[in-house]
Amino acid sequence: MHEATPLWATALAGLAFTLAGAVLAWLASVVRRDVSLVDRFWAPLIVGAGWVYWALLPAPSERGLAMLLLASLWALRLAAFITWRNWGHGEDRRYQAIRARNQPGFAFKSLYLVFALQAVLAWWVSAPLLAGMVAGKPLHGLDAPGLLLAAFGLVFEAVADLQLARFKATATHHGRVMDQGLWRYSRHPNYFGEFCVWWGLWLTALAGGGAAAWSIVAPLLMTVLLLRVSGVRLLEQDIAARRPAYRDYVARTNAFFPGPVRSHAD
Repeated sequence: MHEATPLWATALAGLAFTLAGAVLAWLASVVRRDVSLVDRFWAPLIVGAGWVYWALLPAPSERGLAMLLLASLWALRLAAFITWRNWGHGEDRRYQAIRARNQPGFAFKSLYLVFALQAVLAWWVSAPLLAGMVAGKPLHGLDAPGLLLAAFGLVFEAVADLQLARFKATATHHGRVMDQGLWRYSRHPNYFGEFCVWWGLWLTALAGGGAAAWSIVAPLLMTVLLLRVSGVRLLEQDIAARRPAYRDYVARTNAFFPGPVRSHAD
């Protein structure tokens, strides 16, 4: 069966998986009236496509397995964290705004406005996993930088999320801006960690051969999402109005890439 599955069919099988998973997530969101459930499915959809590639390819490489295991750790941690963070809080205000803009009939519209879109994006982001599995070269020294960058990003993102969760759990911090730990050097260190994960995985795929260069679409797409779409820009578009102290935080702290704290005179 594996030998009869061409590469294009393997790629489309990954897309079929992400679309099917998105439909299941959509059905759950209709029942619960909570479109923000899509955030919990985002990472598993990406890695699920990777496991589909692994199952269908006749001889996936050791490089592909290493990448897939790293990506699976990323997905499990992120999905578990988002589920824990959002449990019992209802629909996120960002999705409430989307719901309000697309009435009437948002329950059906969300299938293509939110869930199908996320499925296609997740499929594109999974591209380095497929590229790494079919790369011809065996694992060698040039794989180390990419794997180390991805592992660093995974740990960096996890530490940032844990620091923020502990900060929010302290009653005396209510209404204050988190500017401690990694958040002292970047306003979005969790997103920076995710950025490192996907650029690291792409570099690993590239180490297997130049033919993997096409999969750069994945880290580029993830970067755009983190900086310009659902990440930094969306979260910060009204936060200064809701929390005036955030303006001072913006003045002294890099938005994305970690850097030294700036003085007001800088």
